[in-house]
Amino acid sequence: MADGAVVNTFDPYAVRAQFPILSRQVNGKPLVYLDNAASAQKPRAVIDALVATMEGGYANVHRGLHTLSNEATEAFERAREIVAHLLNAESAEQVVWTKGGTEAINLVANGLGLSIEPGDEIIVSEMEHHSNIVPWHLLRERRGAVIRWIPVKDDGSLDMTAYADLLGPRTRMVAVTHMSNVLGTINPVAEITRLAHAAGAQVLIDGCQGAVHATPDVQAIGCDFYVLTGHKLFAPTGIGALYGKAEALEALPPYQGGGEMIETVEQDRVTYARPPHRFEAGTPPILEAIGLGAALEWLAQYDRAAVQAHEHALYQHAVDRLQGQNWLRILGQAEGKGAILTFAVEGAHAHDVAQIMDRYGVAVRAGLHCAEPLAKRMGVTSSTRASFALYNTVEDADAFVDALIKARNFFV
Repeated sequence: MADGAVVNTFDPYAVRAQFPILSRQVNGKPLVYLDNAASAQKPRAVIDALVATMEGGYANVHRGLHTLSNEATEAFERAREIVAHLLNAESAEQVVWTKGGTEAINLVANGLGLSIEPGDEIIVSEMEHHSNIVPWHLLRERRGAVIRWIPVKDDGSLDMTAYADLLGPRTRMVAVTHMSNVLGTINPVAEITRLAHAAGAQVLIDGCQGAVHATPDVQAIGCDFYVLTGHKLFAPTGIGALYGKAEALEALPPYQGGGEMIETVEQDRVTYARPPHRFEAGTPPILEAIGLGAALEWLAQYDRAAVQAHEHALYQHAVDRLQGQNWLRILGQAEGKGAILTFAVEGAHAHDVAQIMDRYGVAVRAGLHCAEPLAKRMGVTSSTRASFALYNTVEDADAFVDALIKARNFFV
């Protein structure tokens, strides 16, 4: 595929053929992998990029004066540029490498926390992943911050009227997900940002799902920070990124100390590098970043709108087939939601449902999905989640429904 070429017609079967793991069987059945919201599988392009780097082009990056270091540095920084392009950031210097979305949020929370006064407010929503809750709880425990919660409506959408009422003179940060990892809800992040800025607050968007299934345009959104994680974007684990507006990153103090993030170190003083390197102490995740760059280059050949339409069609096909099943409760049916189907089965625990479905080769996730406040809001103690990706097919959706019905019949 030539650079910049986009596939105009989307063929999920051709995509699927590029993922070696999807050819295997589980319990004697073809693997139907529907745990993509937890972690996506890796295409041959990413596997090959990692192997090629380890076999022929690996060295530590930056400051090296030899060929291997220069080659590794070029690939490493090229990956940063690719992430900046995905997010429509103004500059690659606004992209900070982290080990994932969780660390990216913690980096921002830690920096903000140094200026938090008792009574300062952090606004989050009831649908947040624990990674976008617990770092703010640390500020509540250590600095006296107050956490305020945007309610979730019965259909899984945010109560934007209630959100507007929460904003006030003590609001310091609004931290919300772009797309819920449980409900699939895609939030109006540009409007959330506009209202927060009008109140004088900063905005952090958790894009760990949104970067995959929504439109992560940080200039259109206007947010101060946007975080993503690589392993949901078909890249390796251990790599993520934090986007920040230039002035927002400049205002943050260092997160960790060590090599790479300094300008000078003397016995009685230290000066720090400018972003992004100020936040990248130590040897960075070189292979992982190169793998993320390869994943995003691979993904860029497919039209995002066509992929989203394909994923939604699979979701809708499964929902249509499940119509009339009065033992099933689907959580989250907000308009325009992403292709995540989370549900509760009457009279059965989610863990049992998932284990029985695994007997038929269908991989789904069960539990609280790292979103305990949301589970409480929706009135469930656990749920099962099927999440679709671009390599899933209508046969996968049918296998999912068939396995779910068989699992439910086990409990009747």
